[in-house]
Amino acid sequence: MKRPIIELENVQKYYGDYHALRGITTTIGEGEFFSLLGPSGCGKTTLLRTIAGFEDPSSGVLKIDGKDMDGVPANVRPTNMVFQSYAIFPHLTVEENVGFGLRRDPRSAADKARAVQEHLEMVGLKGYGKRAAHALSGGQRQRVALARALILKPKVLLLDEPLSALDKKMREQMQVELIRLQRQVGITFILVTHDQEEALVMSDRIAVMFEGQIAQLDDPETLYRLPKSRQVADFIGTMNFLPAQVLSETPDGFEVEVAGLGRAALTARQAPGRPTGDVAVGFRPETLTILYEGQQAADRESPGIVEEVVYYGDMTYYDVKLDGVAAPVRLSMRNVFGRPVLDRGTRTRVAWAPGALVLFR
Repeated sequence: MKRPIIELENVQKYYGDYHALRGITTTIGEGEFFSLLGPSGCGKTTLLRTIAGFEDPSSGVLKIDGKDMDGVPANVRPTNMVFQSYAIFPHLTVEENVGFGLRRDPRSAADKARAVQEHLEMVGLKGYGKRAAHALSGGQRQRVALARALILKPKVLLLDEPLSALDKKMREQMQVELIRLQRQVGITFILVTHDQEEALVMSDRIAVMFEGQIAQLDDPETLYRLPKSRQVADFIGTMNFLPAQVLSETPDGFEVEVAGLGRAALTARQAPGRPTGDVAVGFRPETLTILYEGQQAADRESPGIVEEVVYYGDMTYYDVKLDGVAAPVRLSMRNVFGRPVLDRGTRTRVAWAPGALVLFR
């Protein structure tokens, strides 16, 4: 990892009897796009506000760029925040909003104006400087908020669910814009979100939080493919679960019997927490494949019947009831040219591979 810009050591936060942050210990690297992901009430926004200086930790150590932040107020920390509401001043123009934080800056008026125009261009708002802020769209207001935060040259930019108010298409566009912007300015971005897809798309690393604690901290691919607990697996994307039985421990991992799939050998990496006895196996919808007539499985196959079909244009999702299993599993198939969409009630075969399975207690 790059040089730490944020260091958290056993950070606790109480609101009366409510324990909001429970011993948060982690580091965030310089130039990293880092996300805090979790359901409402998990502590992610409290942690972000603690880093910003809007909340004081009850105990523990918080350092930014190697300096202890104990007693350091928010306005002198090397951070800036973009709020969920954007906090744009409606009575000011776009350029007045962006340059608002430069009022006490010792630079000349010409230098300040030049900086405002540079940052407007950076966020794709060149030529919008004279426009009234209240006349902007949601996506444009978000860009103004970003420019206003970045013009002060913080070492860390804090983003409190900045895309939640946008529609789906604009949100996806702004995700790409934020990635590009973070790479361009090269500073640390810390994003708070409850949107799993948003975190997976944008982040270098993701901290998944539940009940004031970090349940797993990993890069997006590891988090998605190898969640360390059933709670994390169930929260990130769609995960199928089937009952299983650990038959034996092998030199490389475990031998298991999975309902509807059969016997499989799993590596130790696929079995976090060294589970034993009655367990569950998890796997993603895209790791299963419908086998059409004449096709053979590359590894394993199991018979079943199609119970539900959901067509999305580019993808079709099938709920397939495997033989011997009460509840169906969900699988996804890309709708390539010439591939038929199966009807409900169709008898089919499902291909799978042991390497896609994860074992949970």
